[in-house]
Amino acid sequence: MDRREFLKAGAVAAVGVGVGARLEAETEAKPLELFGYGDVRLSPGKPQEQLEATQSILLGMDEDALLKPWRLRAGLPAPGPDMGGWYDEVPGPLRKDGHGFAPAETFGQWVSALARGYAATGDAATKTKMDRLLELYEPAISDKFYKNFRFPAYDYDKMVIGLIDAHEFAGSKSAFRLLDKTTDAAVQHLEPKAMDRDEVQRKWRAAVGDNTTDDYCWDEPYTLAENLYLAWQRGAGERYHVMAPKYLLNETYFYPLSDGKNVLPGHHAYSFCNALSSAMQAYLSDGSERHLRAAVNAHEMIVTTQSFATGGWGPDESFREPNSGALYDSLTKIKHSFETPCGSYAHFKLTRYLLRVTRDGQYGDSMERVFYNTVLGAKPLLADGHSFYYSDYSNTATKYYHDDRWPCCSGTLPQVAADYRISVYFRGAEGLWVNLYLPSTLKWTGPHGAHLELTQTGEYPLDGRVEFLLKASKGENFAMRLRIPKWAQGAEETQIKVNGFPVQVSVVKGFASISRKWKDGDRVELNLPMPMRLEAIEASHPETVALVRGPLVLFALTEDDPKVTREQLLGAQRMKGQAIWMAQSGNGPLVLTPFTEIHEERYRTYLRV
Repeated sequence: MDRREFLKAGAVAAVGVGVGARLEAETEAKPLELFGYGDVRLSPGKPQEQLEATQSILLGMDEDALLKPWRLRAGLPAPGPDMGGWYDEVPGPLRKDGHGFAPAETFGQWVSALARGYAATGDAATKTKMDRLLELYEPAISDKFYKNFRFPAYDYDKMVIGLIDAHEFAGSKSAFRLLDKTTDAAVQHLEPKAMDRDEVQRKWRAAVGDNTTDDYCWDEPYTLAENLYLAWQRGAGERYHVMAPKYLLNETYFYPLSDGKNVLPGHHAYSFCNALSSAMQAYLSDGSERHLRAAVNAHEMIVTTQSFATGGWGPDESFREPNSGALYDSLTKIKHSFETPCGSYAHFKLTRYLLRVTRDGQYGDSMERVFYNTVLGAKPLLADGHSFYYSDYSNTATKYYHDDRWPCCSGTLPQVAADYRISVYFRGAEGLWVNLYLPSTLKWTGPHGAHLELTQTGEYPLDGRVEFLLKASKGENFAMRLRIPKWAQGAEETQIKVNGFPVQVSVVKGFASISRKWKDGDRVELNLPMPMRLEAIEASHPETVALVRGPLVLFALTEDDPKVTREQLLGAQRMKGQAIWMAQSGNGPLVLTPFTEIHEERYRTYLRV
């Protein structure tokens, strides 16, 4: 499809099919803007600790080891140790232990994470590390790297985001030159268009018969468009704008989704969720309403037909047939419940795009649930490459590291940890939008030139009280919009105070708006109820439920199937000053806690009532 055909397809698509019907009046305003990584400072706590820990791992990596796969495949001298695990170049057939599964696959993601980390902290050592890696990378760029390679699109995609982030967030002067050289090397080995795994498999089988393994059919050209569009937007050149639409998986994915057809089942969950960000970029870059509807509809399908109470999805990395009992069956058959760092990274990007475009708080609710119940509770990335990969929602669950070192989630965890700060606040012509309730400080310039600083404090989500203190160089008129989660809307306990006085506000699309002339020292207090509720695994199994309080799933610290009633679970009481709740059961006291507080204990996400 050439560019004219692409734009025509987006323009003539029928409006009002499925969930997309809600979009007619929602996209007239300019999308909300992101704040910079350095505009937001996270307060001490788990999110900041996760950023610091992942950045520390990256800064300590051996540079020769990082460049070794690139150098070996380019036929250059390659001194230094192996990284181990997926990362290494290992000649010959794939080993059963995963060693050499995807050589250098996370290099670009780590460059990206260093660039974002530098933008967030201004740490000179971080920029020095990133610049040195790019300097060493340039002579190793070769088309030989991508020749006879399992995942040319997969590795190329990671290099695109790494290089454009190095330019955008760390001021790398060489990044665009290296991007062009990388593209020249890779493009002749990429598929000419977006192809899903089945199509790639048919192509490989036709070319080589059965003399290959299925992993050669797992490349992901259908995710390329997002970062190619971003490369063009950031000034890398028109060639990336021309390339991007070729990698939109339209016929078998985006077009059916835009028409309200649920084609998710059977697809690889993380990469096909990640591909939805390409649909959002097709809208933002080329105005394709059809791709926007595809992303809106797909998100709705993921939330309503694919997700656990935690917000995680894709047991065993696959979207499942809705209402088939597959999620319920996974509780006893699968310990690979959600590909956590990768899935969270894709989910954050998608919901951030959708919130910015539609200004609908439901996407903040969705992001928040994934944040607190999955990735924030991931086991830390270790210097030897052991990585938290899957959240386990089975009936005998534990937190554990992936068997293989340096898997894909070792690349996305540093990226998503950096991205927390650009997901808290957004801005538009009307003012400020507060999305996540996360202790932090935002500095920005108001619409009329005032220098503003907003500090957010509180114990959310353990407590429903959130406070904001504004510092202002002068009075400034703007609207402050606070996201009111769906579970708190309409509750009498939901209350907003300005300088100690209650204010009456209406909630529109999940946001309460306070418009006034703000002055130095103004205080805003938000009080949200934290209702207890039970969420069934699936409609066909209403007796198998998770206990949810506000945005938090409370996990039972037990391997047993306790005899407990709905009333007993809903009556769980918090232990004073602790992130622990106690409920009574027929087996005695039942201890419940959020995912972030679980370490080596065994736990259950769902209980039978």
